[in-house]
Amino acid sequence: MKPTEKPYDAIIVGGGHNGLVCAFYLARAGLNTCVIERSSEVGGAAITEEFHPGFRNSVASYTVSLLQPRIIQDMQLAEHGLQVILRKTDNFLPTEDGYLLSGRNGLTESEIARHSEHDAQAYKQYQTSLEGVVACIKQFLLTAPPNAGGGLADLIALLQAGRVASRLSIESQRDLLDFFTKSAGEILDYYFENDTVKALFAFDATVGHFASPHEPGSAYVLLHHVFGEAAGVAGAWGHAVGGMGAITQAMRKACEIAGVTIITDTPVEKIVTDNGRAAGVQTGSQVLYAPIIASSVHPRLLFEQLLEPTTLSDDFRNRIKRYRSHSGTFRMNVALDRLPQFRNAPLSTFEGEDHLTSGIIIAPDMQYMHDAWLSATVNGWSDKPIIEMVIPSTLDTSLAPAGKHVASLFCQQFAYQLPDGRCWDDERDRAAVHIIATIEAQAPGFADLILGQQVLSPLDLERKFGLIGGDIFHGRMSLDQLFSARPVLGHGAYRSPVKGLYLCGSGSHPGGGVTGAPGHNAAQQIIKDKRRTFF
Repeated sequence: MKPTEKPYDAIIVGGGHNGLVCAFYLARAGLNTCVIERSSEVGGAAITEEFHPGFRNSVASYTVSLLQPRIIQDMQLAEHGLQVILRKTDNFLPTEDGYLLSGRNGLTESEIARHSEHDAQAYKQYQTSLEGVVACIKQFLLTAPPNAGGGLADLIALLQAGRVASRLSIESQRDLLDFFTKSAGEILDYYFENDTVKALFAFDATVGHFASPHEPGSAYVLLHHVFGEAAGVAGAWGHAVGGMGAITQAMRKACEIAGVTIITDTPVEKIVTDNGRAAGVQTGSQVLYAPIIASSVHPRLLFEQLLEPTTLSDDFRNRIKRYRSHSGTFRMNVALDRLPQFRNAPLSTFEGEDHLTSGIIIAPDMQYMHDAWLSATVNGWSDKPIIEMVIPSTLDTSLAPAGKHVASLFCQQFAYQLPDGRCWDDERDRAAVHIIATIEAQAPGFADLILGQQVLSPLDLERKFGLIGGDIFHGRMSLDQLFSARPVLGHGAYRSPVKGLYLCGSGSHPGGGVTGAPGHNAAQQIIKDKRRTFF
């Protein structure tokens, strides 16, 4: 669709999943809304592509759990074609001399007991503590955080946040403090004694986090990955039939039915301002006007490339420059001639368990995870990378020809900036070979199964999806970049320093993952501001 000079009530910059969610809620509230996307299709990092003839897969985002149920319901995503299938087993962690599984119906408990009776008992306590903290966090996911230095509404939000925390037991308050400030290693060492058991949970602390699981604050990254649900099952992980693009295509249908105009193949080059407030966007030689602009792109893209420097204070520009964005992620998709076989895998099933439908974690203990990060800081990428393999074609036959399969390889720790002047354009293929060799050590013959592959280094992720530093979360998920401080304290409630310009992407609360929450929350804030005659 070609852009026109038609004025809009609101323009969304970037058609990723959060941009689509924001557009839907604004249109539902009666605003004439337009989404502008630079790519030929909406979806951002949640898209499905054919990467080898006959083989399709999710390109970047690859699994479903964090997408908010309210958004699924409001946008009627199931009615628009979204179908989510649960993994038969949640996780499979092979080790040098065995394995550990996790899943529903008592599988996790029985598997932990196989390794340590002490840890099987401790798991119940760990789950109780985790559930208390998650229940608290969930209450803040679909609300705007209080804005430091704000007005009455922000004061009320602050008081409400205080009331939520005060209703927790003193034990849960202590747990909340622990998960926000301590390392994953500290917390897991407190509960568990077995290294394999610790590794099963520590993996979540390394996802999209270029750091050791022993770094303070890594416990929150773990927490961020366990507050979701899939197909109505709390804490479960699932697969969107057709890949992650099925989510954003369903969102597109919901937006179009709500009256949203969607313009693709059109990069936004500049946010147009008038007397210090947002007035429109420039796309090539054309300007589209609207009094409300909401950006779902990375905060540094917005504030460093799309806005004139003079529209921002020196302090704000410096804060954005220091906004940390680097998740250490290397992403691959591989087309397989048949399913791999792991050296150490279950010989029998547990009530329908199937380890190849799970997240297959190659990181046998926390020392391995620590060393993966440490070697990456020295050499640029890990001697022994952390890898999660998912084979979605075990659940979804639409992704590959009959008898064939596709596998997602989500790999950590790979530095965005390589030492000694090296470039990812030169190192990409070497790193991919190294990743395959790491899997080969656990699944002999894996390399011979590969018919084709898609390889995305941290630099490729930045180029393809606008993920600065290759950061899948649009910015580090650390205490100084969360809640009211995401992306900058004083502008954590979706309003930017420029009047009429809002943030609705993962660089705002509650952060990364395919949640839809930033888009939802930003839309609610815009609607409230409009009712208060801010415009």
